[in-house]
Amino acid sequence: MKFALITGASGGIGRAIAHEMAKEGMSLYLHYNTNQEGISILMEELAPYGTELIPIQADLSKKDGYTKLAGHIFSLDYIVLNSGKSAYGLITDMEDALVQEMVQLHITSPFQLTRTLLPKLRHKSHAAIVAVTSIWGQTGASNEVLYSMLKGAQNTFVKALSKELAPSGIRINAIAPGAIATPMMEDFTEEELTDLASEIPIGRLGRPQEIAQTAAYLLSPKAAYITGQIIGVNGGWYT
Repeated sequence: MKFALITGASGGIGRAIAHEMAKEGMSLYLHYNTNQEGISILMEELAPYGTELIPIQADLSKKDGYTKLAGHIFSLDYIVLNSGKSAYGLITDMEDALVQEMVQLHITSPFQLTRTLLPKLRHKSHAAIVAVTSIWGQTGASNEVLYSMLKGAQNTFVKALSKELAPSGIRINAIAPGAIATPMMEDFTEEELTDLASEIPIGRLGRPQEIAQTAAYLLSPKAAYITGQIIGVNGGWYT
């Protein structure tokens, strides 16, 4: 039996990844912070697959969040680093408390969590890690400078760690989604979403399932020779 940890499993992309991995018979640690209702609904949706489902609450924006999460992890084959949130506004609008919270959530906690869990992965064959980053970590976005900086750091983390882990047989890659139709897009008006879609060469927003299918591939033995890569899933919006 294979075990996978998905951080941020209650979000749109996390839920889709959970479905894809449960479909393949994996047992799942489903991490969430405040969305307990979302996790409960997700577990009901996943129940027909008959896999073991272990919900774990932890706030990864806090210094001790990763220890709480790691303390509930036993057998482990795969990690999906998916927790995160955006921060929209000018750089001059970003207060120190928000900056510290975002750095902890996107950089420090994933680093510490991965470091803590690596010994469990080293005991498994075909162990792998996938980080869900962002198109803005590749190209940067005005009014999302903080978020772009953090996602760029995640991409570099993946590239560097891949070289360090390759001799141990552990692969790590990142998926950099473009505009994906998740609850994070609910603040946009219909007109804004239409304008956004018109900027994307494929002509539409991405679907969470398309990120999930990419994650499943990168974690599978089919991607045995792929590590240290940032895979853009963005409809040609950035190449």
